[in-house]
Amino acid sequence: MSSSKTRKGSSINNIVDYTLPKLHTGKNWYIDFTCFDPADGKMRRKKYMLDSIEKISDRKKRAAEIIANTTTRLRNGWNPWAEASTERQYSKFSEVTSLYIRYIEKLTSNNTLKKKTAYDYQSRMNMLLEYNATKAIPIIYIYQFDQSYISDFLDYILLDRDSTARTRNNYRTWLSAFCTWLQEKKYIDNNPTERIKPLVEGEKHRSALTPSDLIRLKEYLTETNKSFLLACMMEYYTFIRPDELSNIRLSDINIKEQKVFISSTISKNRRDGMVGLNDTVIKMMIELEIFDNPTHYYLFGKQFKPNACKADSRIFREYFNKVRAFLKWPSNYQFYSLKDTGIRDLANAEGIVVARDQARHADISTTNKYLQGSSLTVHEETKHFIGGL
Repeated sequence: MSSSKTRKGSSINNIVDYTLPKLHTGKNWYIDFTCFDPADGKMRRKKYMLDSIEKISDRKKRAAEIIANTTTRLRNGWNPWAEASTERQYSKFSEVTSLYIRYIEKLTSNNTLKKKTAYDYQSRMNMLLEYNATKAIPIIYIYQFDQSYISDFLDYILLDRDSTARTRNNYRTWLSAFCTWLQEKKYIDNNPTERIKPLVEGEKHRSALTPSDLIRLKEYLTETNKSFLLACMMEYYTFIRPDELSNIRLSDINIKEQKVFISSTISKNRRDGMVGLNDTVIKMMIELEIFDNPTHYYLFGKQFKPNACKADSRIFREYFNKVRAFLKWPSNYQFYSLKDTGIRDLANAEGIVVARDQARHADISTTNKYLQGSSLTVHEETKHFIGGL
């Protein structure tokens, strides 16, 4: 049984993975033990019945064999609830990734791998581990690192982190190299990345909503889910990325000055940021009694309501996709399209410079480069312009 730790504290690997098999005698003879089920995220009981063996002596002999064999297999990483073709595929995901990092470090020290390449590989691995840690049920065994998991991770990079097609493709290339290494070491049977196509770089994956569709969205969500409407308003008016949005706490919101602080610990560019909070958003927050909750609560938790536990950033696009299907909109309408729409509308209303700074784009004013935390300025226009949502 092994354990591992992450930056965010104890991981799911720190719990006991299994209990040793034990013989039970009486009306029924059986051997049982429990083992962690990675699919359900909890311990499950496994049972072997011995009643079909008539002689007591034979039962004891068979029980001893089963206990010895099962104990050995469990200690070698076997899991009865896991679907793997070899014992090695039961290896812990955390242990295999640690081994890979050591492998990269060794290649670098031998000058086989350039330091910049090694840095890029480790940076991408850190992002993968961070992604896994945020999942409701993170993968435990390396056999779970399959095509669907990798595809979801690439969607996270592209959509939730607002990365370009090129960045997403670079991650895919690295994942393919990582999977080749896993395949060589017999941790997986084939390279699942080969079945995931690269994107055409420069291809547009989303479109801004038309003014009429923006009104339809507001009307529909006003009737069905005002909490998600608030999430849409935050995206439309503040341009905060979904991954950052899921990490915003009520303490980050300054109602009096109508601004939201985005800490460097959660921002994509690892810099502090400040954006204006529109009048419309403030009114919706007051209507939903957002600020009646403790200030340490996340703005968006379960069901898009304030909660001590943060929501997974994917809930925004997943729920938007349901709304999109109901309204029979095209697939290029995505949750993040609301940012495109907001930038368009703010730029048309107040000018491109205001929209650029509200979006925290790379070419921000020189003044903001010298400001830290709550000293960062916001444009007054972002607080009061009349939008369509």
